[in-house]
Amino acid sequence: MPPNLTGYYRFVSQKNLEDYLQALNINMALRKIVLLLKPDKEIDHQGDRIIVKTLSTFRNYVMEFEVGVEFEEDLRIVDGRKCQTIVTWEEEQLVCVQKGEVPNRGWRHWLEGEKLHLELTARDAVCKQVFRKVR
Repeated sequence: MPPNLTGYYRFVSQKNLEDYLQALNINMALRKIVLLLKPDKEIDHQGDRIIVKTLSTFRNYVMEFEVGVEFEEDLRIVDGRKCQTIVTWEEEQLVCVQKGEVPNRGWRHWLEGEKLHLELTARDAVCKQVFRKVR
């Protein structure tokens, strides 16, 4: 049975974000701003319905979805694109595939104790972020 991800998580660390942003063709000025951010994550997980909020001082992003149901995701706030997105469980990892202009785009979330791990992929870039549950 998949874990319940509900909670508020504070940013701890990240690796390789700049390569990930370059793979999305994010311009240098915006990359420099994003690299300074330490976003929080707020997740509301009720059965197959999940809301993931990425919260920062620069911009917030809210993703609401039902596990296993494909939908059009508007990523204009991130990189000006839209894509077809589906989120599923692979054992205890929540896995997102974002089909569109950028190959191999997606992410996966999983818990290790009180730490929420996020792995972001785009083209051949892989970014890893870690958050700690605070409530």
